Amino acid sequence: MNELWIATLGASAICYLLKILGYSLPESTLNNPRIQRVNTFIPIVLLSALVAVQTLTIDSEVVVDHRLIGVLVAAIALKMRVSFPIMMISAALSSALVYNFV
Repeated sequence: MNELWIATLGASAICYLLKILGYSLPESTLNNPRIQRVNTFIPIVLLSALVAVQTLTIDSEVVVDHRLIGVLVAAIALKMRVSFPIMMISAALSSALVYNFV
């Protein structure tokens, strides 16, 4: 077994133990307004970080390319409150146009 598998199994065990620990916390801890506020923002922060990493990096190097245009167009479309399919199509088209013609 190589180091990658050991790290994967170790991280899985730690995640499982944290999950069990979460179930064993008293309800008063989980009803704390600060904890609820933090738990509200965790998925938003993780998804934002994933989008940023996938948009701005290739092989651990920061790059600015057509994907950034697609994300910016999607953000503008969401700000304008257009429907989800329109937002996705406009982001994909703008990214494809920049990729092919710039």
